[in-house]
Amino acid sequence: MPHVVCMPYPAQGHVAPMLNLAKLLHHKGFYITFVHTHFNYNRLLRSGALNSQFSSHSPTFRFETIPDGLPPPDNPDATQNIIELCVSTSIHCLAPFRDVVAKLNKLPDVPPVSCIISDAIMAFTLEVSQELRIPNVFFWTVNAFTLVCYLHYSAIRNLALQQHAASINSKNDYLDYMIDWLPGIGNVRLRDTPSMIWDPALPDYFVEFCIREISRTRKASAVILNTFDALESDIIYQISNMIDLHVYPIGPVHSLYKSVIPDDVETGSIQSNLWKEDSTCIEWLDSKQVGSVIYVNFGSITVMSPQHLEEFAWGLANSMHNFLWIIRPDLVMGDSPLLPPDFITQTKGRGLLASWCDQQQVLTHLSIGGFLTHCGWNSTLESLSAGVPMICWPFFADQLCVRHCVCRMWEVGVEVEEDVKRLGVEKLVRELMEGNGGKEMKKRALEWKNKCQRAIAGKCNGSSCLNLDRMVNEVILSQIDREKGSSR
Repeated sequence: MPHVVCMPYPAQGHVAPMLNLAKLLHHKGFYITFVHTHFNYNRLLRSGALNSQFSSHSPTFRFETIPDGLPPPDNPDATQNIIELCVSTSIHCLAPFRDVVAKLNKLPDVPPVSCIISDAIMAFTLEVSQELRIPNVFFWTVNAFTLVCYLHYSAIRNLALQQHAASINSKNDYLDYMIDWLPGIGNVRLRDTPSMIWDPALPDYFVEFCIREISRTRKASAVILNTFDALESDIIYQISNMIDLHVYPIGPVHSLYKSVIPDDVETGSIQSNLWKEDSTCIEWLDSKQVGSVIYVNFGSITVMSPQHLEEFAWGLANSMHNFLWIIRPDLVMGDSPLLPPDFITQTKGRGLLASWCDQQQVLTHLSIGGFLTHCGWNSTLESLSAGVPMICWPFFADQLCVRHCVCRMWEVGVEVEEDVKRLGVEKLVRELMEGNGGKEMKKRALEWKNKCQRAIAGKCNGSSCLNLDRMVNEVILSQIDREKGSSR
């Protein structure tokens, strides 16, 4: 039995797609070891997403944990600092990961490790795969557009710093500078590339981390992308040429998982939500008319000022539309997310606030008519695959790229001004939910939903289904066959 070790980057938006990929491989007959950090594993146990006794029910799907190298935070359920976590894992995770793989290879009831699939920014795993002479597949959990930007990190950053130094305007107008040389992308503003590249305030050690980790992609055995051919085919082709590796688009991986394993009895109970879900959301949505609810969720990492929270609140209230708003306990910077009492009174009956939810279930609910989102890639794919148009307010990193794709390339969304104002939010909600522009976006979103369904069609008819099988056969199983042949 082939044995794959999966090493996600320890953040919500990275763990979720890796877990779906692990379940798909397990369904195909692979033994799976899924590696969490201690911190995330404990959060998953508290949220109910994971049962510590799961391995006794599925002996071929196991969990291991390693330290992330960071001191425990005061709040055990707080989102960790992304920059600190990136750098810490690159420094501290190699040795414990190597120990986990060595332990697995000594266990009598566990097949030897055949392949490592790691998040592309957990590239320390390359050292272990090279030592064992086994394939190491990198899973980039961003879209293809973003990956092209990352592969040109140094060139974009140098340009951004030059433009920033020459700018005499303090309003970041230099970010409107147009780039026309990114393969497969065409003209794009600096502000539509990841802030993890152009932000002048980034510490040098983090910039060095990014350049080093991205360069390691070319050393992988292959690359998996959570996108699909019909969505970004030209860009995927350019990436393959740039890194001289096979690139396998298998997305939306959450939809592919549900298509291939619609009734997942064995691993279906394993989830990836770091917060406990509020089950009342679906009951509330059931009471609303078709297409009447705007869903609001800024993801697992976004934080905002109390002022922006209030502007969003009154924009939603004044739109007079129903809304389901997910408000994490740590959504507001340095404070609890407190809403004005008048807002609660005025929206009673047409607004529901919750701390977390099953987003895929929410977005596919018939009452949802639009999605006010931070443009995280998982959220965007879930929205596209459900045929739901978007209102975009990105926070950082690749979310800026996704906004550009949603609003300008695929034309299924509109954007909120960076400095949020209630009147602007109200107008966008009204336009999306009842205007002619919203109807056109809904039509295009449904077209993408249909293309997504074709990509993940079961019995390996869809492009993503075919690409997953190609990756398994060409990268993992072919290596095992070669080893068997050389040992004869």
